Amino acid sequence: MSQSVEKLALLRAAMKQNGINVYIISLSDPHIGEYIPDYWKIISWLTGFTGSAATVVITDSFAGLWTDSRYFIQAEKELAGSGFELVKPVGSVNSGYIDWLSASLNNESKVALDGNIFPIDQARKMKEHLAVKKFLFDFDCDLVSDIWRERPALPDSRAWDHLPGFSGKERSRKISEVREQMKKLGIDFHLLTSPDDIMWMLNIRGNDLPYSPLIFSFAIIGEEQILLFVGENRFPHELASEFDRLGIIMLPYEETAGMISTLTDGDTILVSPSKTSITLYNSIPERFRIIEDLSIPSRLKAIKNKTEIENIGNVMVKDGVALTKFFYWIESDLGIVPMTERSLVMRLHEFKIRLKDFLGPSFATIVAFNGHAALPHYSPTPESDVELGEKGILLVDSGGQYPGGTTDITRTVALGVPTPGQKKDFTLVLKGLIRLATAKFPFGTRGYQIDILAREALWDAGLNYGHGTGHGVGYCLNVHEGPHSISPAMNKTIIEPGMLMSDEPAIYREEQYGIRTENLVICYEDEETEFGKFLKFDTVSLCYIDKTLIDKSLLNQKEISWLNSYHSEVYEKLSPHLTDDENIWLKEKTAAI
Repeated sequence: MSQSVEKLALLRAAMKQNGINVYIISLSDPHIGEYIPDYWKIISWLTGFTGSAATVVITDSFAGLWTDSRYFIQAEKELAGSGFELVKPVGSVNSGYIDWLSASLNNESKVALDGNIFPIDQARKMKEHLAVKKFLFDFDCDLVSDIWRERPALPDSRAWDHLPGFSGKERSRKISEVREQMKKLGIDFHLLTSPDDIMWMLNIRGNDLPYSPLIFSFAIIGEEQILLFVGENRFPHELASEFDRLGIIMLPYEETAGMISTLTDGDTILVSPSKTSITLYNSIPERFRIIEDLSIPSRLKAIKNKTEIENIGNVMVKDGVALTKFFYWIESDLGIVPMTERSLVMRLHEFKIRLKDFLGPSFATIVAFNGHAALPHYSPTPESDVELGEKGILLVDSGGQYPGGTTDITRTVALGVPTPGQKKDFTLVLKGLIRLATAKFPFGTRGYQIDILAREALWDAGLNYGHGTGHGVGYCLNVHEGPHSISPAMNKTIIEPGMLMSDEPAIYREEQYGIRTENLVICYEDEETEFGKFLKFDTVSLCYIDKTLIDKSLLNQKEISWLNSYHSEVYEKLSPHLTDDENIWLKEKTAAI
């Protein structure tokens, strides 16, 4: 009997003892973040599935796992013999676990879950969709802690000061700006559940996660005090003393819900329902008027200040130098030195750790050859790793964390001579990248209104890609960080000057190859006319675009001019940091077409 089967049996015994018909587990943590610590990787511990998105549903006779299509192949392999089955869409119907609950459970069944790791908006959706079944819900049910005997500890890294030379503002000023917005909205308290919001406001960072420099924490902002809920001994003495002077009171992390329930001096509280757990939401006293919206820091930090923008420019040079040396090495040593996807991940990391102030990758580096590149979120494992051939398509998506910013860039290059079909696909993707990068649009525009610009050339050829075109990027925080985005989804957040986001159209041909070209862009004011204020983008990522994959006949003169100008900037900014041989190589790579 496998360990997963044994754990499942123990969980079912606990369900039976508590009169529970179905138990739901989410791959999440109390902060509802993208990356979660080992302590909260319950699904991986229970089932063996190691993907980054999943929900598990367990009854006395069924144990199923829902994930998205990028993990189907991986899930089927990892769940084999575990007692859990992968639940995939039937035909064209992409139903989720809530639909399964509705179709499979008897009326008045008892449904339980741990409310610490489910957002309140998801709980509402569940109750709304299942109202006709008259289920009994228990949102305060942790059955795992008593079973998981050797559970990893919660993160406890030390906080470090993110100095104003990087942040551009003193923490006292940021706190004042948040409180000013609270006053405008008539808010007495503001509950912050996302660590990135707290890190930004207090100018601190930490190492609780591998890719985002965060300290796991909650905060309640009041008119005169801030209650900061963190683990013990997380702050150096100097920081703790300054916090005390600023009215920041540090309390134990686990006391957040209890302290919320005791709030008295006020009658309104602002929370973000997509980032607030059921447990914390339900701890708010009934007499409070709850205002639900995006958090104030999430809106403020999305707009980078002058210092941050200058630092981002410096960071892009560092990141671009590492990538240039990496691609030069590949082209020089391919066929001489054995290269696999995983060895390239390590080699790129070697180039980056030589950079000043490099803190680590901002996500798991993607190095994908040929068919693997058709999987948008592929990351090589020992089981999937393949050796590079001398002919094919190589996709590299990488990012870094620096005190002066966060990077995310994708390049697709040809090994050997590309086919006409590959060149056409690459060029259509490039046209989309350029069209969005050169867009001019009125103030008040939302991401879904300009998403078409990146897709039009692909659509004209009957092609498309299934993910968004652009996501917001944090500043020495999360690589995926809203509230802004560019995608077909109806995001209500307008694009404003100072926002940093990605521009990444793509095309994926299953089991053949994938092509994605990604740069980061910053929005800025272009001009103001009698028709209002107009905005544009400035491309800040710096790395050559493989000209051998370009079909020049598909580009118009404006697109050619943009590419030549971009390549000229790449060479000008990166060449002072390269060796003579690398310079000669990059000069050819960035020569005008």
